[in-house]
Amino acid sequence: MRSYGQFCPVAKAAGLFCERWTPLIIRDLAAGATRFSEIQRGVPLISPTLLSRRLKQLEAEDIVEKRHSGNGNTYHLTNAGTEFVPLVEALGVWGQRWSRRELVEEEMDLGLLLWAIERNAKADAFGGNRSVVRLELTDQPSSKQLWWFVNEKGVCQLCVHDPGFDVDLYLACSLRDIIYIIRGDVSLDTAISTDRLEVIGHRAKIQNVAGWFNFGPITKVTSQLNPQETARPG
Repeated sequence: MRSYGQFCPVAKAAGLFCERWTPLIIRDLAAGATRFSEIQRGVPLISPTLLSRRLKQLEAEDIVEKRHSGNGNTYHLTNAGTEFVPLVEALGVWGQRWSRRELVEEEMDLGLLLWAIERNAKADAFGGNRSVVRLELTDQPSSKQLWWFVNEKGVCQLCVHDPGFDVDLYLACSLRDIIYIIRGDVSLDTAISTDRLEVIGHRAKIQNVAGWFNFGPITKVTSQLNPQETARPG
């Protein structure tokens, strides 16, 4: 990690925190990711080699602790790393207020979207029995159009192929619009009422779809930009 060459504590902390990818790694560890593969899903543009190097650097600075187990290594924030979490949250709030412009093509990351839905979904929102949500991305090629989320025993699991279970809820929209929904630019009710999101299923399941998405508090932060600059229909 590069040093600012100053004794100032702001410079010392920035040298650690402002290294590229570090805030996102801390974000994902704080959200519950522990395995290398889980962390990489949250930062898909980083190479495995660079991610490994970043984690080693964070270990050396006592920001991250690596634990060994029979199923492989896991990564966890230390007390020092945990104190960075409010800074990550503050960055998210600032981003919601001041950087929510219309999405450009390279920002519409399908893998990151699927990971975010799987990570945040409330698996028991439809009751204690197994439930399946099928998401159709209407603007994607056929190989990337259909995705299934199986909710069972308190866990939501993404399936890239039809798991063979009955589907309880069908969702259909464009990739751009589902990102706007997940990001909080377009409310679920607005997306449904304007036909940007189609929802088909039993009435009780439809009523609980917002609970299943489990939108975080950051989605409630209001953008300070001109509303015409964000969330235009794709």
